Amino acid sequence: MKPLYLLAIFPVIGFFGGLSFANRVEPYVLGLPFLFFWIILWVALTSVIMAVIYRFDPANKEEL
Repeated sequence: MKPLYLLAIFPVIGFFGGLSFANRVEPYVLGLPFLFFWIILWVALTSVIMAVIYRFDPANKEEL
């Protein structure tokens, strides 16, 4: 496994590992309960992490 692919573990840890940490209603962040904000945050961060993996993966380089 390429070390770059290990970045894909962070969203799993963020979603499932952080749910017990974030499982509360207070405080409100941007008008949302904290758990709902936590899930939305990790959906966005997952997209960013996958874009970084795609960008730096040598298998995605175009042949000129």
